[in-house]
Amino acid sequence: MLAAAGSRVCLARLLAGGQLQVPLLRPAARGIPAPAASSSSAQDRSPGAGSSAEKIYKIPGKYRPSKFDKKILMWTGRFKTEEEIPSRISPEMLDFARNKARVKTCYIMIGLTIIACFAVIASARRTEHHESLTSWNLAKKAKWREEAAILAESKTK
Repeated sequence: MLAAAGSRVCLARLLAGGQLQVPLLRPAARGIPAPAASSSSAQDRSPGAGSSAEKIYKIPGKYRPSKFDKKILMWTGRFKTEEEIPSRISPEMLDFARNKARVKTCYIMIGLTIIACFAVIASARRTEHHESLTSWNLAKKAKWREEAAILAESKTK
């Protein structure tokens, strides 16, 4: 509502022959995003501005992979051997390889979890039906008490 009223006032002034004035409300206050600074100024075209952009943003081919990164690149199938990997790679290539390795690792962990579940089920079936974990634990502690009592008796004699 305010944006429409402000534009009508500016339009009325323009039609009346007056100069176009900026409305009192800022663009962000009216729900319109503020325009970005243009890059046509002479300062942005200076040779020093390009070097500062390189420091801020990662430019493709400017990342030197570590040994672990090389192993990830080979494991994900991007390169066959370590010698094929160039000395500098793009960050996007490494991000893609890391994401693929992350997914492969998750699949391996899911598989190992399922195998462990079946192993627990199989080991539980091998136990006797009247045996529970609580009774097994109580029997083990009773055995330890007997051993401690025998050891204490032997020390007193």
